[in-house]
Amino acid sequence: MLLRKLSSLLPLVLLVPLQWAQPQAVSAPASPAATAVRTGPAFDVKAATDAYLATVPPDKKARSDAYFEGGYWLQFWDFLLSSAIVIFLLHGRLSARMRNWAQRLSSWRAIQDLIYFLQFLVVTTVLQFPLAAYEGYIREHKYGLATQTFAPWMRDQMVGLAVGAVLGGIAVVGLYALVRRLGKNWWVWGTVASVVFFSVTIVIAPVFIAPLFNTFNKLKDPTIKESILSMARANGIPATEVYEVDASRQSTRISAYVAGFLGTERIVLNDNLLNRCSPEEIQSVMGHEMGHYVLHHVYKDLLFFGVLFLIGFAYLNWGMHWSLAHWGERWGAKEITDVAALPLAVLLFSIFFFVLTPLTNSWIRMQEYEADIFGLSAGRQPDGEATVDLKLGEYRKLDPGPIEEMLFFDHPSGRTRITAAMRWKAENMAVLPPGTKAGAQ
Repeated sequence: MLLRKLSSLLPLVLLVPLQWAQPQAVSAPASPAATAVRTGPAFDVKAATDAYLATVPPDKKARSDAYFEGGYWLQFWDFLLSSAIVIFLLHGRLSARMRNWAQRLSSWRAIQDLIYFLQFLVVTTVLQFPLAAYEGYIREHKYGLATQTFAPWMRDQMVGLAVGAVLGGIAVVGLYALVRRLGKNWWVWGTVASVVFFSVTIVIAPVFIAPLFNTFNKLKDPTIKESILSMARANGIPATEVYEVDASRQSTRISAYVAGFLGTERIVLNDNLLNRCSPEEIQSVMGHEMGHYVLHHVYKDLLFFGVLFLIGFAYLNWGMHWSLAHWGERWGAKEITDVAALPLAVLLFSIFFFVLTPLTNSWIRMQEYEADIFGLSAGRQPDGEATVDLKLGEYRKLDPGPIEEMLFFDHPSGRTRITAAMRWKAENMAVLPPGTKAGAQ
């Protein structure tokens, strides 16, 4: 979901360059549950699920588990490094010197804020680059998940930095203007402004930002295109075109999305989905993505993250006043309206969302599961869903424990998703015509 990717923009666009991860292509697995386990009164959902999971070779499962579990630590190290950087900027008074230099260049407060932010973005990006390069390039190649050489990867990082400069600059200049104009109530209106900002970004991202990284073309395969548009029409999605994006230049991950409103609706499949997946799997994936649209997840996300931003800005207001009262003189930033205190704001917001990671993961995972269930009913491809889940298992642990899934997974695990698909299959075969195989149209 685009909103979920953008929801962390305010604290993280200041610190983390865009990264692209790519899984390795594998052949489509067999459908053991479709062939070895028959549906009917004796259909065993758990046995069918276990049969699918058993098709993954032990070495590939171990590799996927190691990759995904390593991501837990990387989240922690990312947080520690970003925290250390902003603390260094404050305690070393580098932030104050950056503000002073901005003031010498312009007498306009908004321009000063923008100049400061651009310095801040460049400094933090450079300091984070070694870990970012390891995480987004070296490690991805180590696990066989990347398709880019270093030069194209760096090109994407630079484009991402430019996008972050524009969007982050707008956010920072706008928020500081609110703080200075509204005083003690800034955090309420800051929440409103943030929700509006993300809403606008969601609208423009598929049309203006995504094409900066990839090429979009109209899908040429008439059979696949018509089946997708037919499903869209059946579910009330007013899209008249399907687009293909060349994600294979960066990744072998399969992906798609349905986004937009007020005339900007578009259905997008990446070329990996088209090249690596069967028609049944494509139907399953598109049913899931249409579920996000039909179930209005983008609006629910705006409400959910809007509430989090309200709480977060209230905490930020308190935390900045308290911290500046204790250490502001040492840092050379005594007021919340001083842009030199921006590293403190980033630190407090990062702590807030880091602590709430299990909550935000659970929210997103719940909506992904809802989209899974919708997709099963819309696409009617339970075995296609199961084999797609195995492909997603190339870089996402397939069979975690329940506590691990609750804390660290922002999507349902492979076992959870395949179980849902096999349960749907068991319950729906009884109402289909005799002899009909699961997933037949």
